[in-house]
Amino acid sequence: MTDNKPPTAEAISNGETHAAPTNIAQQYDLLPKLIPHLDRHLTFPLLEFLSGLEGDENTDVLKAKYELLKHTNMTDYVASLWQEINDSDDVPEEFVKKREEVLQMLSLFTEETKQIDELLNDESVVSNLRSDKVANLKFLEQQHGVTIQMVDMLYDYGRFQYSCGSYANAAHLLDQFRILSTDNDKASSASWGKLAADILTTNWEVVMEEVNKVKESIDTKLFNNPLAQLEHRTWLIHWTLFPFFNYEPARDTITEMLFSPSFINTIQTNCPWILRYLATAVITNRSRTRNTGAYQKQLKDLVRVVRQEGYEYNDPITEFVKALYVDFDFEEAQKKLIEAEEVLKGDFFLSATADAFVEAARHLISESYCKIHQRIDIKYALSLLPPFSSHQTLLRQIILILSGRDLSARLGLNQDEGEKWIVNLIRDTRMDGKLDYKEGTVLMNHPANSVYQQVRIQFSNFGTFFLD
Repeated sequence: MTDNKPPTAEAISNGETHAAPTNIAQQYDLLPKLIPHLDRHLTFPLLEFLSGLEGDENTDVLKAKYELLKHTNMTDYVASLWQEINDSDDVPEEFVKKREEVLQMLSLFTEETKQIDELLNDESVVSNLRSDKVANLKFLEQQHGVTIQMVDMLYDYGRFQYSCGSYANAAHLLDQFRILSTDNDKASSASWGKLAADILTTNWEVVMEEVNKVKESIDTKLFNNPLAQLEHRTWLIHWTLFPFFNYEPARDTITEMLFSPSFINTIQTNCPWILRYLATAVITNRSRTRNTGAYQKQLKDLVRVVRQEGYEYNDPITEFVKALYVDFDFEEAQKKLIEAEEVLKGDFFLSATADAFVEAARHLISESYCKIHQRIDIKYALSLLPPFSSHQTLLRQIILILSGRDLSARLGLNQDEGEKWIVNLIRDTRMDGKLDYKEGTVLMNHPANSVYQQVRIQFSNFGTFFLD
């Protein structure tokens, strides 16, 4: 189930299934970097997304799907892919034969696991099970004739169902196996298989429970093997991308996990491209979180890591962070934001967050610019922002008012309502400012910090200083 290298995976992971980059999204496509750390079944949705971007089904993508799945038990679907690639209505004999073999194995597994499956679904039996697996096996053996071989059959049947694409059945069988098995290696493999199956059934609440179980297993059972911990954490990071941007309650939990010392070290050591996803999560969290202190800490940690890893990995998303918070280059930040929007829309995991990212990023540009300058020329500040779109920004709305344009057409507001809207938006960006209609500027008030605040800020920076 966790075999991520089908025979032609090298060709896929080297990007040979891609056409030559024709736009910024293709130039920064992370698919070749993600595939080696995903199960082949988890890779399939990414190829489906890629084929959607291509419009009509691309032949190279079809071939990639075929190579990815031809060694699974999804015989009917693989046969249909072969027919489509070869433009044929006939099904080769090998697919017909394999289909019959799969059906025979399915019947055999069903019969072999019938007794133990019924036992584990019997409440009177389950109520007698305890946390001690050895005692449970002894009880089942003495009372119901269950053997180790019957327990192992649950594992084999779960793997078989997973290979068939029956993910819900696979998750159920692998969970039953974990309840009884004393084989730590197989139990660990079953946990990874169940996590993958739950991801593919989009059972996100259960997915997060499995993520925590796998994480705990990595921390405890691989404690004496740092290299294995690094490899398993790398896999877990990539697998958690699925709930990260598909299940809202998981966003804060996974962000916190990725910023923990062991996982941020894994990202910096083994997979720096994950910074794209971490940066997107932090920036879009701006409008989600009410804990300003926690958000500022995440942003500060993100800036530090992006600055450290700039030589190893960069894309328009991380370059936006660098331009805004390291170089304080607002024109470059505006340029990178335009590129970032296109990259996000071409990313399987981030396409749905592109609009939220752009909106949050524009607010961050406004906040940073206002923090640095006391008197802001609105027309110049306006030039720093991306072209007009449905995502209204503070400075663009101000220039509409000051230039006397028809607000009823633009905003559906009269003059008084427009002024109130700007005041509220200034307040929302946590800035202290006011409009100067005569000069065409915004005046920002930057009160001096007290001695206590200055000392506190200096001490709060010590941790970052030593980490840099």
